[in-house]
Amino acid sequence: MTERIVMRSLLSRVLGTVLLILLLGGVLVAGSTWWNGQQAARQAYDRILVGAARDIAESIRIQDGAPLVDLPVSAFQLLAQAPDDRLYYAVLDAQGGLVTGVDSDLRIRPPDSGNGPVSFFDDALNGEPARFVLVTRRFVEREFSGPVDVVVGQTLRARKAMTRDLVLDALLPLAAAGLVLMLISFLVIRSALRPLGALVDDLAGRDPYDLTPMPTARLPSELQVMLGAMNRFMQRLDGQVEAMRNLISDTAHQLRTPVAAIRVHTETAMTEADAAARARALDRLLQRSRSLGTLLDQLLSRALVIHRTDSAPRTPIDLREIALEIMERDDRAVLMPEAELRLEIGDDPVMVRADAFSLNEAAHNLLGNALRHGQPPVSIGVQRRGGEAVLWVQDSGPGPQDSVIDRLGDRFNRNAGTREQSTGIGLSIVTAVATAFGGRIEMSRQAGGFRAALILPAGEGTE
Repeated sequence: MTERIVMRSLLSRVLGTVLLILLLGGVLVAGSTWWNGQQAARQAYDRILVGAARDIAESIRIQDGAPLVDLPVSAFQLLAQAPDDRLYYAVLDAQGGLVTGVDSDLRIRPPDSGNGPVSFFDDALNGEPARFVLVTRRFVEREFSGPVDVVVGQTLRARKAMTRDLVLDALLPLAAAGLVLMLISFLVIRSALRPLGALVDDLAGRDPYDLTPMPTARLPSELQVMLGAMNRFMQRLDGQVEAMRNLISDTAHQLRTPVAAIRVHTETAMTEADAAARARALDRLLQRSRSLGTLLDQLLSRALVIHRTDSAPRTPIDLREIALEIMERDDRAVLMPEAELRLEIGDDPVMVRADAFSLNEAAHNLLGNALRHGQPPVSIGVQRRGGEAVLWVQDSGPGPQDSVIDRLGDRFNRNAGTREQSTGIGLSIVTAVATAFGGRIEMSRQAGGFRAALILPAGEGTE
């Protein structure tokens, strides 16, 4: 239900944006149409005023030294094209006297006519805004010499009606087109969001433990980017879940035998009447308890390393510092106090990009295996080999058999003995670190003994 609400919200947001764009476009078009319509109406009706005024001016003649006007029908036919407007006309002699026209109470005082034969001005006609034109005709005759002004005006009702009609004629098709565009946008957006709905249904119907990648074929590129990121996250989550499962499985398998042995030794010590036999049973119980503690440390260390290799950032690390830190730890004093430990590193840094904690755990387990199962002296060294950085531990013994080497690094081997099992757990940590950082483990017999090496790609700072 939540996913559907999110989809509808996304749809409404996109449609709201489209509607806002259409409204803004409509406002701009309406403003432009209104302005252009107003100019067109003014030009059209100004021509009508000029035509009527010129017809009246052409009908003026001089008789007995005074202007005489025979009003033409054509002038009023022109003015009749605005039937709802109030009209005004007046013919004025050179002294401004009224020759013919409206009553003196409605006399419109035109501005100075010196601007030319035709000029426009605005005024009020019976309290209503109006537009006027002044046309001047000059006479030079024996009986009369001077200008005669013709003033013709009308109110603005027809102009406003024409402007309104032009705006409506432009906006009505625009509104219809906007509705069609909204419908098309709705259909297109619903079609574009349909794959998202399919993904939601796929996720909703999945088993909680199903973290397999979701198919990205035939999806828009934007959804492929999102789904790719989701698949990578699910892959990392699947790795964490698998690590937890392995930890539980390994713990259950590895602890079964030591716990059973501890229980047997405890029961033997409790029921043994002989003091010497009881002491031997308690000694075996102590050894088993220590072994169990080491085993738990390895299992928890392996789980922590797997977690960090997936979440901890990669930083430039000098493998020589890892070797020096392992040398300075006191763990070997517990494992083999009398063992001679040697360090072989050069002067040049051997850099890798990894997690320092994980590398320390890997090196610690390499050294621990060599001390437990190898022969002294034991050497730890770092070297650069081509494009690879190598951290190795070598003891002086012959090493395990080839069949055992092939299984080293596995989480556990159900048929293995205690020694091989312990070795496998330690090296499984090294294997996990090598895999996480793009490296590998290399086992080899050298002239001086058996060598186990962690090999990683060389990082910045190497040559």
